[in-house]
Amino acid sequence: MRELRKVGLLLRDEEQVYPLDGMRAIFAERGIATVLLDPEDEGPADLDLVVAMGGDGTVLRALDLFHRCPVLAINFGTVGFLTAGDSKDLEQIVGRVMEGEFIVSERLVLNCNYPDGSLRAINEVSLRTISHLSYIDVFVNDTKIRTIVGDGVVVGTPTGSTAFMLSTGAPIVMPDVRCMVLDGINEYNFSSRALILTPDSRVRLHVSPETRGRDIWLIVDGRQVRRLEPEQEIHIEQAPFTAKLIYLEQNFFFRNLSSKLSW
Repeated sequence: MRELRKVGLLLRDEEQVYPLDGMRAIFAERGIATVLLDPEDEGPADLDLVVAMGGDGTVLRALDLFHRCPVLAINFGTVGFLTAGDSKDLEQIVGRVMEGEFIVSERLVLNCNYPDGSLRAINEVSLRTISHLSYIDVFVNDTKIRTIVGDGVVVGTPTGSTAFMLSTGAPIVMPDVRCMVLDGINEYNFSSRALILTPDSRVRLHVSPETRGRDIWLIVDGRQVRRLEPEQEIHIEQAPFTAKLIYLEQNFFFRNLSSKLSW
């Protein structure tokens, strides 16, 4: 990571009390400028670090908006699996980062192209139904591999393997592994299994005309994006850049599995 000159501060919401004055003072002592970021705007292009204060949703927002620079996540939320530490240790965490006592974890990011737009995903992209069974044709590198019948399909990253994909029974994947994970959601098939794909795979999910109703939703990192009609499809592939998260120790992943997910 390059020398710190300007740091962005991203907050979970305006209702919670954050130690902004203390944070600004810590950085100011080192001659480092700080700027409060708008969660709906990409902010200045010359940021060297973003400090995200909130839960995992805030972290995902920071990684999406500010993918050019590393993100230091401090947990002000509930679980905070992606964070480097809790709010009570904020000053200690920031101090260690400024002393260079940290590692940068680079994460695979997905690009999702849908009928009228595109989005990036840090965790997962899914097609989900609300009521009727969905029939989703799955193509990998232009070859149809199967039709998944159930509540939908999810394509996730190693980072996403500890998020929504936990509920599908997909494997937990270490974040430095480069792969995608494809799985059905409540699939109507006892023999179904998650599929591990190479990171350069191109995935196409096509809503089969066998699908009844109009309640198939495209959901990206937990955000409802739009409905899809039968015969519409989405395309998913690896983004040309990685997301960068800062941690204080090498074993952060297994520590968080134990402390946050009771694994």
